[in-house]
Parts: sequence; C-alpha cells; structure tokens
Amino acid sequence: PRSLSYIKVDEKKLKDIPIVCDFPEVFPDTLLGLPRVHEIEFRIDLIQGALPLVKSPYRLTPLDMLELSNQLKELQDKGFIRPSHSP
Repeated sequence: PRSLSYIKVDEKKLKDIPIVCDFPEVFPDTLLGLPRVHEIEFRIDLIQGALPLVKSPYRLTPLDMLELSNQLKELQDKGFIRPSHSP
C-alpha cells in the first residue's frame, strides 16, 4: 500500500484561492506566494474559566492624546490598521 508520505500534492496557487479572486484590491500585485508552513505551532494556552483582565485605559495629557490620534490616523491612512467595532 502507498503511504501518505509518497503521495504528490500539487502546490496551491494564489489564483486558485477564492478569497483572493473575490477581493483582488486587498491583496498586493507582487505577492510572491503563500506563507511557508512553520514547523513550530504558535498558540496561547488559555486557562479554563479564567476571565480577561478588566483595566481602565491610561490617562493621557491633551498633548499626548493629540499625538496618539495623529499617529493612529497616519497608520489608518496607510492601511496598516482599521477601525474595530468589537463588543
């Protein structure tokens, strides 16, 4: 019988991924391919029943708040971040 380690799998092309075809304006034209598969699995192990910490945001001086707003607007204009409407 054949083992799975000897079955050839065709590499998936970007044009074969439906989400890339549906939203071409989101993906750069010079995308070189899919990200490589990492040998290490990155994850955060959660503790069963633990609740997230609830902490008030830091207070900022008006000058610091203006600087923060300017930096966030710049990052948003460059497309690095976007507004979130999480609950």
